[in-house]
Amino acid sequence: MGILNVTPDSFFDGGLWNDPQRAVDHAVAMAESGADIIDIGGESSRPGSLPVSADEELRRVMPVVERLISILQIPLSLDTTKSAVAAHALAAGVEIVNDISGLTFDEGMAATVAQARAGLVIQHTRGLPEIMQRDTSYGDLMVDVRTALINSMEVATCAGIAAEQIVLDPGIGFGKNRQGNLLLLRFLGELLTLGRPLLVGTSRKEFTAMAAGRKVESRLHTSAATVALAVANGARLLRVHDVAVMRDVADMAWEIAG
Repeated sequence: MGILNVTPDSFFDGGLWNDPQRAVDHAVAMAESGADIIDIGGESSRPGSLPVSADEELRRVMPVVERLISILQIPLSLDTTKSAVAAHALAAGVEIVNDISGLTFDEGMAATVAQARAGLVIQHTRGLPEIMQRDTSYGDLMVDVRTALINSMEVATCAGIAAEQIVLDPGIGFGKNRQGNLLLLRFLGELLTLGRPLLVGTSRKEFTAMAAGRKVESRLHTSAATVALAVANGARLLRVHDVAVMRDVADMAWEIAG
């Protein structure tokens, strides 16, 4: 899953793809490099980020969505927590909604996805991005994440979303500290018992910096290590910035894992 952030403030590529044509060109390049899905986001969810209005999010994403629908042969995903934004994108041809809140921020999201018969990525998080890193302590992280994902799946299926349309994401980097993120990767396989494919997004995130203060530009190799371990521990979808490199990493890891 290639990441396409059309935002001014995303932690790695904020501002790079604000121009719709540059965003389209980058999406095409990612597809040519081996992306199976392009995930478009119009609102940053980095720790400390502030929300934007649905109108602003639509202004950012829809020109890109409308152009890519007629160009790409691979599915488009929309990274949003707003049902109004999802509805417009799904009507235009987007096939997947990637909801970082696990259907907890907008009570209309489940019905919107169900009506469109779209795919849904349910992610675990705790609190809005603006405040989610203020408290990263858990009684039992794996139990808490598992329980929250089960609850979100129940909301989805009760709204009419088929279980086969759901992918689960443990939310690495969302309301977790470095040790929590490493724990999620280490015990990722425990979530396979939920019966749905797992998506993991570790790309360039702060916890992959081996040394304090290592800049985001220097986290390629450590991100590759997390992708390989995620595959080995059961992940089947990887959300990445560096598609060409991570495609090779993932394919090699899958071949080894069997």
